[in-house]
Amino acid sequence: MNDSIRQAPTTVTITLRALARFPERRAFVWDGGMLSYRETYDLIGRLQAAMTAAGLHKGQTAAFLSANSAVTWCAGVAAQGLGLVITWLHPLGSLADHLDVIEDAEACALVVDPLTHAERGRDLAARAPRLETALTMGKADFGRDLLAAARMIGTASPVDLASADDYGIINYTGGTTGKSKGAIRRHRALSNGTQAISADFEFPATPRYLAAAPITHVSGSKVLPTLVRGGEVHLLKGFDPETFLATIEREKINTTLMVPTMIYVMLDHPKLDRTDLSSLELLLYGASPMSPTRLVEGLERIGPVFSQLYGQTECYPVSVLRKSDHDPRRPELFASCGFPLASVSVSLRDGDDNEVKPGEPGEICVRSNHTMEKYWKRPEQTAETLRNGWLHTGDIARADARGYLYIVDRSKDMIVSGGFNIYPREVEDVISSHPDVAMVAVIGVPHEKWGEAVTALVVAKPGAKPAPEALMQLVKDRKGGTHAPKQVEFVEALPLTAVGKVDKKVLRAKYWAGRERMVS
Repeated sequence: MNDSIRQAPTTVTITLRALARFPERRAFVWDGGMLSYRETYDLIGRLQAAMTAAGLHKGQTAAFLSANSAVTWCAGVAAQGLGLVITWLHPLGSLADHLDVIEDAEACALVVDPLTHAERGRDLAARAPRLETALTMGKADFGRDLLAAARMIGTASPVDLASADDYGIINYTGGTTGKSKGAIRRHRALSNGTQAISADFEFPATPRYLAAAPITHVSGSKVLPTLVRGGEVHLLKGFDPETFLATIEREKINTTLMVPTMIYVMLDHPKLDRTDLSSLELLLYGASPMSPTRLVEGLERIGPVFSQLYGQTECYPVSVLRKSDHDPRRPELFASCGFPLASVSVSLRDGDDNEVKPGEPGEICVRSNHTMEKYWKRPEQTAETLRNGWLHTGDIARADARGYLYIVDRSKDMIVSGGFNIYPREVEDVISSHPDVAMVAVIGVPHEKWGEAVTALVVAKPGAKPAPEALMQLVKDRKGGTHAPKQVEFVEALPLTAVGKVDKKVLRAKYWAGRERMVS
């Protein structure tokens, strides 16, 4: 059979079909604004005409910088439809990070929302030597106002000039284990990822999706599945717990996505119990492990709406822990990251790349049609990560008899103390079960006798401060003396990466300055 006959539509075509199907419905809603499906469809066409007039064309790469914005999201679709490769700069990233991504991705165009990133956009336009064109989604004192140009064009039908075999996007990793790397995908992988999310996540029939986390990253992967179902996407510029709760109540939100740190803040907010969350049917959470104790608290106070997703920049999604798996009668599943998606093959493998015996820990290795093709311009790291036909995630997990996965920890976070391998996640889960603990991160710090000493950095709940000795004894009782922290430090907050994960690189830097960790 001819390969072109077997090619699936690109996500651009899927988007345009969905927008044409429900013209009168609301597609995007935000504070002070709204776009219908018809208006969204028309805007994409006009933006494409304006981009073409600005000199953008197929084969180029464009970088986008914006908080959650419907019009900038439309600009990303428009660029992909013209055959450009796009990359999203994280809205909370540093200037140095943004410059690195623009240079690494070889982006010749920058699209900026000046409402939220005018100063950063101006700096990037002035300092990124590779950039040829700066476009703004509104009035600014730099670049060319793409949105104004699009509005002046009048009517222009959107097009999809990309094929399934064209490159569509470069997603940069969160950088939790080193310098960010660009994972590049072709359009067919993007379509396959959208189909996997639509098939295996328990979306309501007509989603009313609230996005507070950046739609430039994993939160954005729920936008198209929402539109395909004729739903609404409600956008917040960031996560403020009071605004978040009020929006769910006012707009009858039935779907949202949060990282665990956001959930902890919501659970500790005084207005939670006074807010009507009865419309909520699905609360997806992921990006980092969640405390089983706080998960139980969420189920009790919010309801049986939780569903955990697992994946990474290189392959998303990998597994899902469905709502029915969050069953108090099976609490052991609360520590699981779920069951592999139907579209994903999973193998747990040892350091020699052999499959481990049942019940033993091994690195999660995956194959799927939505996996990245390679790391952009990093052949050695690509070969290492994609060796022997499997994507090696760096996450260590066990599988139970039914195939559910239990992540022990990141291989690079493992602590080697007195010759024993200790996975911080196991210690964190015990400490977070203490009623006075809001958050905890466990790291290894240099120790003359043990090599590394288990150290717990604890954020206490408001008005509480558990005794360090009590936390140490709690771990000793449940996991043994080897796992018990040698020291407990109380901190006001834990440093987070731009995607909401606890940044253990920053935590370790205080203790490891001038030293080298031997964990591979």
